[in-house]
This record gives sequence, structure tokens and C-alpha cells, in this order.
Amino acid sequence: MNKIVVVIFIIMGIVSSITFGQSIKNTVHNLSVSGPGTVKAESETEICIFCHTPHNSRPVAPLWNREDPGTNYTLYNSSTIQATPGQPDGSSILCLSCHDGTIALGSVISRTQDIVMSGGVTTMPPGETNLGTDLSDDHPISFTYDQNLSSADPELVDPATLNGPVYLENDRLQCTSCHDPHKDLYGKFLVATNRSSDLCLYCHQKNGWSQSSHSVSTAQWNGAGSDPWYHTDYTTVSDNACENCHNPHNASGHEFLVNQVAEEDNCLVCHNGNVASKNIESQLSKPYRHDVYKYSQVHDPQESAVSQVRHVECTDCHNPHQAQNRSSNPPDVSGSIQGVKGVDSNGNPVDPVRYQYEICYRCHADSPDKPGSPYTRQIQQTNVRLEFDPNNPSFHPIEAPGQNTNVPSLISPLTESSIIYCTDCHASDGSNSPAGPHGSNYQQLLKYRYETADYTKESYQAYELCYQCHDRNKIINSSMSRYCKDVHRKHIVGEDAPCATCHDPHGISSNQGNSTNNTHLINFNLDIVSPNSKGELKFVDRGYQSGACYLRCHGKEHRPKKY
Repeated sequence: MNKIVVVIFIIMGIVSSITFGQSIKNTVHNLSVSGPGTVKAESETEICIFCHTPHNSRPVAPLWNREDPGTNYTLYNSSTIQATPGQPDGSSILCLSCHDGTIALGSVISRTQDIVMSGGVTTMPPGETNLGTDLSDDHPISFTYDQNLSSADPELVDPATLNGPVYLENDRLQCTSCHDPHKDLYGKFLVATNRSSDLCLYCHQKNGWSQSSHSVSTAQWNGAGSDPWYHTDYTTVSDNACENCHNPHNASGHEFLVNQVAEEDNCLVCHNGNVASKNIESQLSKPYRHDVYKYSQVHDPQESAVSQVRHVECTDCHNPHQAQNRSSNPPDVSGSIQGVKGVDSNGNPVDPVRYQYEICYRCHADSPDKPGSPYTRQIQQTNVRLEFDPNNPSFHPIEAPGQNTNVPSLISPLTESSIIYCTDCHASDGSNSPAGPHGSNYQQLLKYRYETADYTKESYQAYELCYQCHDRNKIINSSMSRYCKDVHRKHIVGEDAPCATCHDPHGISSNQGNSTNNTHLINFNLDIVSPNSKGELKFVDRGYQSGACYLRCHGKEHRPKKY
């Protein structure tokens, strides 16, 4: 019998503890003198009176004991929002009667005099709980959340499925959809834990999120630099999840509720080697880079696939909701760049991209503000989509295998059937650098050194970029191909003429070149080559390993020079 009694008392103790733990008495919403917080009354012992009164309340449920702030609030807005937030109403305006900081905390309808708060406090003290009257930096409230909205934004769940702790108030999302003012089981009076963004995911189902790195990574901050998660207590990327980048209240970047105003700062606080394994920030200090610091508030998720105004931000190439650590084979997109929009080989917008080059084509193809050419070519072309067209007389194999079926210099495993990535040439330099064209010490954001100045002395280092795919020995020494040996050795070794003198590394558009004059990526650099005394400037392909040049170079006439 004694054991039974003990068990009963233990159970009663547990139940009492649970009930006690869920009571408003133990939360900072207990503003009475017995409250556990620093903001509380000087002597008032009643707890509920700060919000409710049984008699003579405002005609607003639930027996509301505070006045309406009567404020016109600045509302949240962004280019991606499908909802139409209105001025706060329902329970939200009740919450704001304290949390906008305009009405004294002790000002209640049932008392003729304000309840005196300790320490001389009157209104909500400055800090994260004082939202002010500018709600543009807070999650939108007081909008209708119905099937029309979830149909307009497929990444919002159907409200009919909201059968958990998140609920709607008369089909409208209000403060109480996420916060329970009487219970503080999960911190910040949330109705559910937001570890791994559990609370966010009740409404938001972003495409690809469940497998993304920001959802599953267990990486932690190494303690160097700034704390990337200054507004949460979570310690891993997966625990912070959405809050790696977003802050539902008092966000510094109002539009999209991001933690930092500067777009790149939301990424680089982790991608500086202090959380993510690779240091992207260091790459962006190199002399040649995709300079995300140069632009602010130009990129927009709703912008055209074809970039109309030159800019670059991290999210032009990366979708933080879908990016993951997954490799791929050319030309397919890798996991780090999946889920973004781009332009296909025909110039049409695609969303999401299927191939890596479609991302590059956003800015480097049909964009009216695309970068110019670094050289003066005989045939000038800055649209890389046209340069890589598989119908061209010659091109590097970005979209499809090249036209030349006999390239003896290729280094295994490359063959004439291979396809390569743009980032095989354009990427961060250095042996331990992160993948992708973030920053380089070499012009044109090249991964390896590639000299283009006339009279460059040939060496492996001078043309390291070319020699990643083309065997240097076969290019300048091997007797297996007299054509290769005679032509290349004579020019790049004997004449100190750089590869770029004759070869255009991207390709020659079929709209401008032809298969007689522009095979083998021949497109002369006019800074080095000029017409001969007859006014001729051309290469003529005469079949297998045979050709002729009509030009003047290094003071020597080619009228023609046959190979």
C-alpha cells in the first residue's frame, strides 16, 4: 500500500509540475510583482489584469482590458509575397497594444490610474520584444490564408492541412498562429519548437528544402569572427535551418526578412570558413571576382531570367533553399547550383536550370548589359551562347562534343566525345579553393594561368590552363603528329606567340564564321595579327592536318603560309 501511495504522489507531482510549467505565472507575461521577468509591476499582485478584466472590458474577446493603439502601421512587403497583409486586426492588434511600445504597460481599462511598473518603466522597453509601429521587418500578419493563397504560392501548404499547433483565426494568420501568450514551453511563447524550423515548416514547404544543406548540415560555428546565429540559441546549421538567413521579427533586411541588409552578408557569415568548410569570402578579395560587394538591392528573385541590369549576388547562382552537396557530370547542374533560373541554348528562360551553362547564359549571353570581350578579335562576339552553339564551325564542348574528331593532344580521360563545364576554366584558382567562379588571381576569373600577351615565353606555367586538358609534350615535342609539332612548336615556342593569337577559346558563331576559315577555334587576335600586304587576313582549312594562313604577324608575311 505504501508503494502505491508513493507512486500516486509521484504522478501527482509530475502532473502538478507540468501544469505549473505551462502556467502564465512562470512566464514574462506575468507582469505582476510576482513575475519572473525584469519588467513587472511595483506592487500589483493580479496577473491577468494586464490583459483581461471580468467586467467593463472592451467589446473584444477575450474580455480585453487594454485600449486599441489606434496606430497606422507600416506593413511588410516584398516582391515575392502573394498575400495581402492589412492593418493588424483580431488578436494581433491586441498583442500590439503592448508590443508596439505606444501604450503604457500599466494602462488598463479597469483602473482609473495606470499600474505602476518597477524601475520607472512605462511602455515596452527597447529591444526585440518592442516591435514598434514599423512592421515591415516582421513576419506579415492579419492576412487571409486560404486555398486561393496556397494555389497562388505552391510553396505554402494548403491551410486545410493546418491541424497541428499552428492555427488560423477566422481564416486569417495572426500573432497567435505562432505564439501562445499563456505558455512558453519553447521560448518566445512559440506554439511549437523552431529547432530545425519545425514551426516554419507547418506553413512553408520550400521546394527541395528537406534535402538541402541548410536543412541537414550539422556544421557548427568554430568560434572565430562573428556569431552567425546571434538571434537564436541553436548551434548547428540544421538546427537553425530557416533562421540561418531569416529573422521573423526585427529583421535587418526588411524585404524577405533576412538577417543582414547586404545580401552577401547573409551568406558570408557562414561561408567564410567559420561554419562552412570552404572560405568563399576570401575568394571575393581576389583581383578578379564576381564582385557581390559592388551591388546592393539590385537583384530580385522575381527578375527576368535574362539579366537586364548588370549585377551579381550569391543568389543569382545559388538557391539557398535547394543547394546541397551533390556532384554531377557535365553539363548537368551540381547540387550547389540547382534550383535557380537561367537561359537555355535557344535563349529561352528556364526555371529551374538543367545544365550549368544555363546559369552562365543569364548574364553572359543575351543580357543587354553583359561584359565585353577582353581581346579585339577578327570576328567579335560577346554572346557566349552563340559561341558555344553546337552548329558552329568550332567551339569548346560546353553544350555538346566538339566538331573535331581527331584531337591527339587530349589528356585522358578526356576524349573527342567529352563535354566540359564552364567552371573547368572559369573558377577560383588555388589547390584548395572552393568550386565555382568566385574569385581568382588570373584575368577573366580563370582557374589557372593563361598568358595572352605577345612574346610570352612558352612554359607549362604560362599556359597552365590549356595544359590541364591538352598534353604539353604532344603539343610542342611529340613526333606522333607532325602537324601538332610543326605548327604549335613553331609559333608558341619559336615565335613566342601566345595561344590566344590564333585560338578563340569559346568558339566562333555560325552566324559569323564558317567551316573553311574558322575550324580549330581559329579567330585571330587583331592586337597581334594584321592583314598581309595584299589585305588578306584569313585561315583556310585544307583538310586533315592541313591549312594555310594569309596574314602578317611579327613582321612576317603569310601569302599564304602553308602547314
